[in-house]
Amino acid sequence: MASVSSLADEVSCPICQGTLREPVTVDCGHNYCRACLTRYCEIPGPDPNEPLHCPLCKEPFRLGGFRPNWQLASVVENIERLTLVSTLGSDQEDVCQEHGEKIYFFCEDDEAQLCVVCREAQEHQAHTVRFLDEAAGPYREQIQKCLECLRREREEIQRIQSRENQRIQVLLCQVATKRQKVIFEFAHLSQFLEEQQSVLLAELEKLDGDILKQRDVFDALVSEEICRFSTLVAELEEKLGRPARELLTVCKSLHCMDHEIKGLASMIPDALPTLQFWDSRTPYGNPRSETRKCRKPEAVSQELGQRIRDFPQRVLPLRREVTTFLEKLCFELDYEPAPISLDPQTSHPKLLLSEDHRRAQFSYKWQNSPDNSQRFDRATCVLAHGGFTEGRHTWMVMVDLAHGGSCTVGVVREDVKRKGELKLRPEEGVWAVRLAWGFVSALGSFPMRLALQEQPRQVRVTLDYEVGWVTFVNAVSQEPIYTFTTSFTQKVFPFFGLWGRGSSFSLSP
Repeated sequence: MASVSSLADEVSCPICQGTLREPVTVDCGHNYCRACLTRYCEIPGPDPNEPLHCPLCKEPFRLGGFRPNWQLASVVENIERLTLVSTLGSDQEDVCQEHGEKIYFFCEDDEAQLCVVCREAQEHQAHTVRFLDEAAGPYREQIQKCLECLRREREEIQRIQSRENQRIQVLLCQVATKRQKVIFEFAHLSQFLEEQQSVLLAELEKLDGDILKQRDVFDALVSEEICRFSTLVAELEEKLGRPARELLTVCKSLHCMDHEIKGLASMIPDALPTLQFWDSRTPYGNPRSETRKCRKPEAVSQELGQRIRDFPQRVLPLRREVTTFLEKLCFELDYEPAPISLDPQTSHPKLLLSEDHRRAQFSYKWQNSPDNSQRFDRATCVLAHGGFTEGRHTWMVMVDLAHGGSCTVGVVREDVKRKGELKLRPEEGVWAVRLAWGFVSALGSFPMRLALQEQPRQVRVTLDYEVGWVTFVNAVSQEPIYTFTTSFTQKVFPFFGLWGRGSSFSLSP
C-alpha cells in the first residue's frame, strides 16, 4: 500500500508544488489548483491571440474551460486526514503535546489523535476510539479506490492520445502522398499546356502572316484600278465641259470609250460606283444610264477565312486533355471505388435480392432461405461480400422508399450480432445512418436527427479504415450528411437495412 508521502505526491499541484486546493481539470486531463491556474492564465504571452497551453504537456486549452474535480478534492481531503494519523514522521509528531506521551489512538468523533492519558479522559469516554492503523484503514481504502479510478482515467486518456497520434500519422502520410500526386499530375499538365501553347501560337503567327500578305496583294490591285478609273473620270469630265457641237462630234469616240470602260469594270473588284455612258445609238444623242454589277472585293480568300474559322477546333484536344486531367486527379485524390455486391448468405428472408445481387427490395413474404450462422434472423439487413481490413473505399447507394419505409446504410464489424435483436449503434459494432420517410438520423449511441437541406436519394458512403472515418454524403448535391470517427480493429463490411413494403435500394455500378 502506498505511503502517505507518495500519496501526497499524487495530488500535488504542478505549478505551486503544494497540495491541490480546489483542484480543476483542463482539456488534456492534468489537474491544478484553481488559484494557481487562474494566475497562470493572467500572465500575458508574447502573442495575445495565441491560445493558452498546459504547463505540463503544452496542449492548448480554452480559457474558462477547466472543470472542478470534486472526486480529486475528496482524495486530497482524505490524504490530509491520513497525514494527521500517520505514524511516519518525526518523534515530535508522535508525542502528545499536552501530556508528552506517545500517540497510539484516534478519536473518530473528535477526529483527534490521542495518547493513553487522553484516551482515559472524561471527554473521550463515550467516543469511538481506535488504534491509529485501524483508524487509518478505511481512509486508505477510500483513497486507494479513488486512485485506481484516477489511474484508469489516465490510462484511458493515454489510449486516446496514442490512437489519435496514430490517426494523425496516417493522415500525414495520406497528405504527403496526395501532395506528390498533385505535383506529378500538374507537372505533366504544365508540360502538355506549354507544348500546346507553342503549337497554337505558331498557327496564329502563320495566320497573321497570311492575312497581311493577302492584304498587301488586295491593296495593290485596288490602288491600280482606282488609278485607271481616275484617269477615265478626268477625261470624261474634260469632254463634258465642251460645247454641244463639239460634244456631238466626239459622240462616236465616246461610244468606243464605253466599251473600254465596260472591259475595265469587269476586271476590278465589286462595289465600284455606277457609271453613266452616252449612247450614240440613242436618237439625238440622249444619254442613258447603264449599271454594271461588279464582283464584291475579297481581301481575304475563302481558304484563309475557313482556316481562321476552324482555329477554335484546334483547342478541342486541349479541352479533352484538361477534362481527363481533372477526372484523373479527382480519382487519384479521392477514395477508391469499391465494386461491392450483396451477400445472399447474410440476407434476411424478407429481402428480395436481384440476380446480380446489386438490388434489394423489402417484402412481407418470407423467402425460403436456409438458416446459417451468417444470416440475420430478426433485423431485415444484408451485408456485402468481401469486407475491408485496410484502405480507403467508397460506394454509392440509391434509395427508393415507399411511404413509411426506411433504409439504413453504413458499415459493421465482422462479429456483429446476426441472431436476435440488433441494436444499431457504434457500441454494437454498427456505424450507420437511417434514411426514413421525411428525415435522416445518425445512429450513434443515441439516434440523432440531422438537419439537411434536402432528403438524400443517392448516398455516397466512404470508409477510411486506417484513419477510422465513416462518412456519408448526398451524392447528388454533395451535401455532407454525417461522419463517424472510431478505431477499427477487425474486418468491417458494408451494411444495409431495409423496411417498408415497396421500399428498395440498389448499388450504383
